[in-house]
Amino acid sequence: MNDMKVFSGRAHPELAQRVCDYLGLSLGKLRIDTFPDGEIWCRIEQDVRGRDVFLVQPTCHPVNENLMELLILIDSFKRASAERITAVIPYFGYARQDRKDEGRVPITAKLAANLITRAGADRVVAMDLHAAQIQGFFDIPVDHLVGAPVIDAYFREMDFPREDIIVVSPDEGSIKRALSHAAGLAAPVAIVDKRRSGADSTKQANLIGGPVDGKIALIFDDMISTAGSICGAARMVREAGAKIVYLAATHGVLCGDAVRRISEAPIEGLVITDTIPLPAEKHLDRIKVLTVAPLLGEAVKRIHRNESVSGLFRRDARKESR
Repeated sequence: MNDMKVFSGRAHPELAQRVCDYLGLSLGKLRIDTFPDGEIWCRIEQDVRGRDVFLVQPTCHPVNENLMELLILIDSFKRASAERITAVIPYFGYARQDRKDEGRVPITAKLAANLITRAGADRVVAMDLHAAQIQGFFDIPVDHLVGAPVIDAYFREMDFPREDIIVVSPDEGSIKRALSHAAGLAAPVAIVDKRRSGADSTKQANLIGGPVDGKIALIFDDMISTAGSICGAARMVREAGAKIVYLAATHGVLCGDAVRRISEAPIEGLVITDTIPLPAEKHLDRIKVLTVAPLLGEAVKRIHRNESVSGLFRRDARKESR
């Protein structure tokens, strides 16, 4: 492991440190500053010539600054003669701009992928991309990990009666994800039929499947942004008779009125992972943060050793990483 170095940008150094703790390594030494005019500058403070470099940097809020910082860091390592540069991007910003759904709009996810590739990254590790096809936007290898095994294991450890659990998809677009969680938890599935009522608003119209009456409803999504849709789904499920409701997502973006909505929602708790740092002002007693550092650390170790990473894509990934 001496030829491997793990570095972190400023987006989430705590997660990078947890990855290093899992690997038994020291976090690489890197200095990053922002000039008064807003330009980013960095200096690698140790030799990386011929090394296998892993750079941890989610492109979360502030998205543009963190993305630009990632590009600058990649260029720095390339010019410092690193043998291979792997961008570990736990949360990939701009992932929701993955297609043209109307005329004269960009496909910004593809643009971001091009920038990362042209900056000099040799490989990418990402978690729960909003659309799986984004892997194809990169012209370099992409290892796409999922947070479901970590989240499902948490709910299994809560030891709910299996017959009381029902997995709920908050909309039609999340059915495949709900089915995956349902398989991991051996539970049936219900679907919330979400209808758009305006340019920037939606409403929950029907509940398909179930029944949820008297059940423990677990509502899963890949990310929670403003929390409007998923909290609306929680209210519908509760009104349909669910006795306990939990929300869960890999990425806790939690922007806008998300914290207020979660605090007012008829739920017992929200489970997210640490792909995105949770600021102190967004901490609530009902929010539980799970770490994905062992999963990322295992992927980093296997990539460095040129071993298969495909086992980490399966639902038993937590067992594989032990």
